[in-house]
Amino acid sequence: MTTPRRLLGLVALAGLPLAVLGVFFVLPVSGMVARGFVTDGSLDVGGVLEVLTRARTGRVLWFTVWSSAVATVLAVVLGLPAAYALHRLRWPGRRAVRAALLVPFVLPTVVVGVAFRQLLGESGPVVALTGGRVDLDGTAAGIVAGLDFLNVAVVIRGVGAAWEGLDARPGEAAAALGASPAQVFRTVTWPMLRPAVVSSASVVFLFCATAFGIVLTLGGLRYSSVETEIYLLTTELLDLQAAAALSVLQLVAVVALLVVAGRLRAVPDPTLARSTARPHRPRRSDVPQLVATALLLVLVAAPVATLVVGSLRVDGAWSLAYYRALGGGAELQALPVPVTGALVTSLRTAVDATWMALLLGGLIAVVLTRRSRSRSERRVRSVLDGLFMLPLGVSAVTLGFGFFITLDSPPLDLRESPVLVPLAQALVAMPLVVRTLVPVLAGVDDRQRQAAASLGAGPLRAMATADLPVVWRPLLAASGFAFAISLGEFGATSFLARPSDPTLPVLIFRLIGRPGELSYGTALAASVVLAATTAVVVLAVERLRVPSLGAF
Repeated sequence: MTTPRRLLGLVALAGLPLAVLGVFFVLPVSGMVARGFVTDGSLDVGGVLEVLTRARTGRVLWFTVWSSAVATVLAVVLGLPAAYALHRLRWPGRRAVRAALLVPFVLPTVVVGVAFRQLLGESGPVVALTGGRVDLDGTAAGIVAGLDFLNVAVVIRGVGAAWEGLDARPGEAAAALGASPAQVFRTVTWPMLRPAVVSSASVVFLFCATAFGIVLTLGGLRYSSVETEIYLLTTELLDLQAAAALSVLQLVAVVALLVVAGRLRAVPDPTLARSTARPHRPRRSDVPQLVATALLLVLVAAPVATLVVGSLRVDGAWSLAYYRALGGGAELQALPVPVTGALVTSLRTAVDATWMALLLGGLIAVVLTRRSRSRSERRVRSVLDGLFMLPLGVSAVTLGFGFFITLDSPPLDLRESPVLVPLAQALVAMPLVVRTLVPVLAGVDDRQRQAAASLGAGPLRAMATADLPVVWRPLLAASGFAFAISLGEFGATSFLARPSDPTLPVLIFRLIGRPGELSYGTALAASVVLAATTAVVVLAVERLRVPSLGAF
């Protein structure tokens, strides 16, 4: 039996996350819904239908769907060989390559957009190497390439972690009986690997469909996704009802995608054993996977290398002029702050967002992983789990738009508050923190806590004794990923950052929209600095060997 005291304790522990979620998620989203469906105090379904039946809306929806689908298929095709090579094989440099392929996932989308513009532009290496026959700048193919660059790591980590746990003996037995490698994969490996592939593919599709900086930077005026359309309707056309209608449509579609993906993750065949298999040395049959991994590494390195080279070339010569301009120059005086000042703002904001995400995500993880002693307690935890994962189903642009239109009047007039941007970024990073900590905390034997309590330890002392030795490495990993995601967050921040105090991704986007070679070159240099800062954080996290991406 569960006592009312225990249920009250559960609700009290979840009180702070619930309050934050209610004020800074449910309220903005409900306000966004109201803006789309209510006009002058009355329900206006016709206005929403008018928005959804526009020809441009249809083109935006179709581009979002097909570009995300193509990018997802390509990410799976490119990621599967690398997942095998990096998690099932043992070869020199494997860890370094695995870390390098993880970095793009947390690179700021604005930086990725700038890098691909540099790679695919008229003066870029792709045009030069093909003699001008291949020009992907501003094309749908360039956008899809950028989306794959960002999200192939999700497949590598998610599928790789599952592949690493497969027992190799059933496949070896099938091969000994005459099965070809293709037959072994189809009949033995794939049944157990399919849930991880479906899960990773659904997450990739979600990230591609809600990509913002990539499409905004590379799409120009020709291509627009739902995300960028919401941004343009809000900031350029001031059509808030149309933006709200698209936000509601996106919210419904994303939640439906998460539900369908959850149902598609079928339980693997229980007759197929699982274990933690040790990686083996490559065989001759593994050469194609190694070659595919090497090719993927080159494809991932090309945009970053082009970005670095572009930031160091001024009028055809090597120079650090663009980096010297980061502190402000004569032609950059119109900017509200120097680029170095925006970097300081980004770092300060990321620190605040990280501790907020850790506080909220840590409390949520504790609530969700404590053992339930009755059906009612399990139901409460199930409801809380669904509530706390809601931010995963809402894009950053939609969240920022909701903040913009709801938190603008007393007693919640927070649009000028310095806490709003880090709080929005914390909500974006919080699901990753939860997904990183929950599997680890769930694996802690509850008897250890009970033993500590029986020796007189209080709840906090018992938790520190039983949980902290196990959770500190995942906690550091969650901190690093939250910091990196907050550092490069652009979707919500583009709505909420104060003009006089922008973050570095916002300032980079402003720079690439300004005329002049110095502005664009400074944007390249700023992008390199931001990418390098993010990469250092991610590489440090990778040394902790915590498969956080697979937690999705």
